[in-house]
Amino acid sequence: MRYVDGFLLTVPKKNLADYRGISRKAGKVWKEHGALEYRECSGDDLKVKFGLPFPRLTKLKAGNTLVFSWIVYKSKAHRDRVNAKVMSDPRLAKMMDPKKMPFDIKRMSYGGFKVIVDL
Repeated sequence: MRYVDGFLLTVPKKNLADYRGISRKAGKVWKEHGALEYRECSGDDLKVKFGLPFPRLTKLKAGNTLVFSWIVYKSKAHRDRVNAKVMSDPRLAKMMDPKKMPFDIKRMSYGGFKVIVDL
């Protein structure tokens, strides 16, 4: 069964273009090492009336937006192999200086998920 790494983070709107540039480069690295899909999405329709809206959940500040991202793999074992290659790829290391990130890495949420429905 497929496996997904999911991410939710806040990005200052003024840094969204920089974030997109890093994401495109990172996505190419993940795909080259075997990821099936790589998606990055910025918040658009977040003022919803149902449930706990993402902005409230994340305590989104004015001037920021949310980025919801995921990477799809064949399985958890495949994810582990791909991520090991990605993390040792020097192209990624150049982009991952915490001091130069266009968002607060301490506010990023991340987790691995088993796919339970795949239509």
